[in-house]
Amino acid sequence: MEGEVLSRSLEKVSIGADSNMDIFRLHMVTWNVATAEPPDNVSSLLRLQSPKTTDLYVIGLQEVKAAPLKFVADLAFEDSWSHLFMNTLAPLGYIKVSSIRMQGLLLLFFSRLEHIPFIRDIQVSYTRTGIYGYWGNKGGVSIRLSFYGHMLCFLNCHLAAHMIYAKVRVEEFEHILGVQAYSSQKCPHILDHKVVFWFGDLNFRIADHGMHFVRTCINNEQFHLLWPKDQLIMMKKETSSLQEFQEGPLDFQPTYKFDLNSDSYDSRVQKTWLGYNGKKRKPAWTDRILWRVKPKASPPPDDDDDDDDDSNEEGLQWMKQQALAKEEEDFPLKITQDAYTSHTEYGISDHKPVVGLFQLELKKMHDTPLVRVCAEGEWSSDFDAVVNYTILQPFPSSAWDWIGLYKVGFKSMTDYVTYTWVKDDQVSLSDELVQVYVSKDEIPLLGGDFLLCYYSSNLQCILGISEPFRIQESKAAIEGGLIADNIDGLDQAMSG
Repeated sequence: MEGEVLSRSLEKVSIGADSNMDIFRLHMVTWNVATAEPPDNVSSLLRLQSPKTTDLYVIGLQEVKAAPLKFVADLAFEDSWSHLFMNTLAPLGYIKVSSIRMQGLLLLFFSRLEHIPFIRDIQVSYTRTGIYGYWGNKGGVSIRLSFYGHMLCFLNCHLAAHMIYAKVRVEEFEHILGVQAYSSQKCPHILDHKVVFWFGDLNFRIADHGMHFVRTCINNEQFHLLWPKDQLIMMKKETSSLQEFQEGPLDFQPTYKFDLNSDSYDSRVQKTWLGYNGKKRKPAWTDRILWRVKPKASPPPDDDDDDDDDSNEEGLQWMKQQALAKEEEDFPLKITQDAYTSHTEYGISDHKPVVGLFQLELKKMHDTPLVRVCAEGEWSSDFDAVVNYTILQPFPSSAWDWIGLYKVGFKSMTDYVTYTWVKDDQVSLSDELVQVYVSKDEIPLLGGDFLLCYYSSNLQCILGISEPFRIQESKAAIEGGLIADNIDGLDQAMSG
């Protein structure tokens, strides 16, 4: 019976397919920041002067300073690196959609405002591998989500260090793939996603070649002579879990290990054991960005025993995979890498940041938000206000859903000025339109330009965004002289 239902679903999904494709630009960064505080400016790193508009930014950092007191403070507030990227990108219309921090590992996901209602099913996960899995100085953090219906997963890793541990790094990666899980029937594990980006300080080194040969190749920009002895390239040839991952050519100089505030590789003078200063580190491409597009399902093995339970189970599993494959055929996604390079101008760390630029060419599975939301009438803190919203498509709503008031140019989903519960503050309901009120005491006295966003507690994302609207200054407060003396301070607080 289940097989018949799946067969019919395959037929249905093929109806009405077309070839309309949209292109989205993804900018990825990986950087081991070696516990340093961020630089003053990351415009070059983010290529903000590029004439091509970026749709998504994914930033993976390793060795963010994680001293105990600082780490606790970062959990309560945003860390300095997150602040830098939010302050840089928010004025340009980018919102921090999600982030995850595990000790020194930090992963940030930003999107242009227009895409926010189509980024759904957001979940995060982490896996510790360092110091027997307890401290979390090594491991992986991930963010998975649906982008216009396509399931994407971003995995930022910091794997075991040192030349001799190439196989350990692969074992750590396979462990992370095996244990990270999400509450999803469709994509419960990392490799179930349509696209996986794997990046970070993967710590693979250049084997066999001596320091002189490596540096000579780098100075002559003969990077290709080093590729055959790059440990990751070598391990991919013999490890099935790595072979489905693609990587662009390493046409940039190795990103580790540099003297601080310099373009020179490790120049420490070796001393005797009484004044030991450590062995010089051979340059290596430790910092990498790879990606994997989910392969098509293979048919189940032939079996003459039709009554065998295992055979039936394999057949059903294959049909499910075929249903997903048919969906992918009707809603394709293609990935093109436009650039893969490092930014040597940043010297705060012994690693240089690596950037990967990608084009995601896809057919949207949906292009209408689930909720339409708007401000009713004129808004001011002199009177209560009303929010209108309409459910455009069914979704698992909750009494914990809320509508937030955000200042135009807000930085993250938690950066709301105030919010109203969609159930508790409901004042009117019809088949098409729901109204909820916002108390005048919650509306900013100084006014300004704002947006309304409907947030789903179950889906952990924003499902609808209003057009920008103007909140007027409070006439009663101004006439009463209540804000004249402090208007500059309030202005600064609202813009901060």
